[in-house]
Amino acid sequence: MQFINTTMSPAKPEPEPEPEHAIRDNLPLFTPDQRLELRQFSRPHHHRSSSCTLAELLNHVDDASSSPKPKAASHHYILEMTSSPSSSASFYSSGSLIPSSLPSFLLSFHNLTYSVNVQPKLSLSAFLPLRNRVALASSETPSQHQLGMKVLLSDISGEAREGELLAVLGASGSGKSTLIDALANRISRERLKGTVTLNGQALDSRLLKVISAYVMQDDLLFPMLTVHETLMFSAEFRLPRSLSKSRKKARVEALIDQLGLRSAANTVIGDEGHRGVSGGERRRVSIGIDIIHDPIILFLDEPTSGLDSTSAYMVIKVLQRIAQSGSIVIMSIHQPSYRILGLLDRLIFLSHGNTVFAGAPSDLPSFFSEFGHPIPENENRTEFALDLIRELEETPGGTKSLVEFSKAWQSSKSRKKQASRSKASSEPSLPSLKDAISASISKGKLVADSNLSNSVPTFANPSWIEMLVIAKRSLINSRRMPELFGIRFGAVLVTGIILATMFRHLDHSPKGAQERLGFFAFAMSTMFYTCAEAIPVFLQERYIFMRETAYNAYRRSSYVLAHAIISIPSLVTLSLAFAGVTFWPVGLAGGVPGFMFYLYAILASFWAGSSFVTFLSGVVTHVMLGFTVVVAILAYFVLFSGFFISRERIPMYWIWFHYISLVKYPYEGVLQNEFEVAGRCYVRGTQMFDMTPLGRVPEWLKLRLLENMGKTLGMNITGSTCVTTGVDILRSQGITDISKWNCLWITIAWGFFFRVLFYFTLLFGSKNKRT
Repeated sequence: MQFINTTMSPAKPEPEPEPEHAIRDNLPLFTPDQRLELRQFSRPHHHRSSSCTLAELLNHVDDASSSPKPKAASHHYILEMTSSPSSSASFYSSGSLIPSSLPSFLLSFHNLTYSVNVQPKLSLSAFLPLRNRVALASSETPSQHQLGMKVLLSDISGEAREGELLAVLGASGSGKSTLIDALANRISRERLKGTVTLNGQALDSRLLKVISAYVMQDDLLFPMLTVHETLMFSAEFRLPRSLSKSRKKARVEALIDQLGLRSAANTVIGDEGHRGVSGGERRRVSIGIDIIHDPIILFLDEPTSGLDSTSAYMVIKVLQRIAQSGSIVIMSIHQPSYRILGLLDRLIFLSHGNTVFAGAPSDLPSFFSEFGHPIPENENRTEFALDLIRELEETPGGTKSLVEFSKAWQSSKSRKKQASRSKASSEPSLPSLKDAISASISKGKLVADSNLSNSVPTFANPSWIEMLVIAKRSLINSRRMPELFGIRFGAVLVTGIILATMFRHLDHSPKGAQERLGFFAFAMSTMFYTCAEAIPVFLQERYIFMRETAYNAYRRSSYVLAHAIISIPSLVTLSLAFAGVTFWPVGLAGGVPGFMFYLYAILASFWAGSSFVTFLSGVVTHVMLGFTVVVAILAYFVLFSGFFISRERIPMYWIWFHYISLVKYPYEGVLQNEFEVAGRCYVRGTQMFDMTPLGRVPEWLKLRLLENMGKTLGMNITGSTCVTTGVDILRSQGITDISKWNCLWITIAWGFFFRVLFYFTLLFGSKNKRT
């Protein structure tokens, strides 16, 4: 053994020779130079322990020892033992020696039980006569499932150690993913019974998010980003601002090499429509984005699902190196191959939420031999175990006998372990959680900000940094899929051209006035309907967003603000295109000031419509359902906008819908901008008879009628007398209560209102936790 100060480069034992095919897979997580460099990155020359930045979190942890908190990184020492390469090195912490045979971290879980409510099934006994129902009920044994509860986990206990791979196995529906979620604090504590501790101390939810990572079963990645860009954006989110761009890039480059992704570093991830990396490479990228900050605990939900045997083996080999770097790795796996089984350290077999085996893979033969079902030679142990469990599940007694035997076997094994410990002269103890995290950081884990702050923020970066990174990522995705904006721009431009040609050079006659009303109603409603394309935008990112925010990659508010800001340039472009194509060809009034207000109204409509559709995309989780809801609600907005029926004619029990109509305010604003122009007359003299039966009489008779009407009214009415102005038209439409500028501000305010609602839907609707 050799004591080495962590401020110096630690000595490395000579590597053992390996087969040629395993040289690449057996590399350490980082090379010695890269590891030393990364330690220096995370430990500036302040000579303060990294644990100081975790003080706020660690204050919630009860210190098991009375020793004072270490004050400097130089107080931590590494004791390297060549006899135990897989386990973490021991260390001195405030004078207490932790033997190398004991891991620095031990995650224990005891008596985990989780059940959910289920709808009672309709039984055929409901249709039987009362006498037969009573007889049937007396012969049945009530179960929790019949009583409306389904048990997903039942009294599960176990432990996971630093430097080891713990795999949870079982058939589909056995509770593998549920157990991983329970350990990762993704199940509501009100419904989950039992305890989960790290080094014997309860884990605070906020602390767990800082020191752990969770890799979902699905590869939730942006398809148009390259592997390098994906990992780089993860580094921007998860690594602190104190690390320079070059240092973050160096960490990404080292991670790419160790994940075996160098040949695919500049290849896009890809999807169904774009060719990209292979399935195994996608899975390794998914793991990489969650271990970029080198977490202490790593949870994975079936990381080998859908992969061939070679790709699956490479993924598990990567996870083994991660564990050996000083992490606890816990994963669920369906059916590991023989080679993968050789990499696993501990196994837990589940059947309908019950533990049927817990121990090392080497214990499987003796366990099933004692149970009376010895494993044949040259047969995969896990396949035999899973097949036997499935056969027992189909029997009347189920796996009850195997579960009871497992409990007895575990008790016997525990008694033997306690007896061997009692014979030892001194029993080693785990370090306190504070000391273990502090020593882990000093060894390069948990790349964190090591400044002089006395508290660590929940997020690695301030909000404005997060907004910049989110905006940059979205812009790159948009630039590589220009067809999305191009189709929307083309739709708006074509609609504008059609309207410009249909309503070309409208005159100031009664027909012209009526046609202007129709033009504005259609134009304003078009702005909202073209915003429906925003529905799939968030729905495609929804689960990526949930994965990234579940472990504090960035704030939800940063996501909302960034996407609102980056949407403005495209909305301005669309507004300019539509306004420029329609204003002068149609012959709208107001000149340049009128055009500017018309442009503002269109932009405000796009803003409000985009915000409304974005909010609905946070509520509705299916694309087709979202389109149906958006189209229906927008149709109601147009109906109650005041074009088809004026405000005075709307029934009182529907008047509230008129005032919440998004189309109402921009529609009324552009009408006032058009018809309030001084000097514009839309009905003169004999034009008042147009669109009436008197419109067909000769012109001289119309003039005689006007003369008689003037005599009756006591005024002079000629063929050129202005009878109806633009203000009269506004009054007839019931547009008198709100000015055009107030209509514009209200429309803009609607946009902000729906963005705020979108934030709350993300806050309360994307907890990514089971209830």
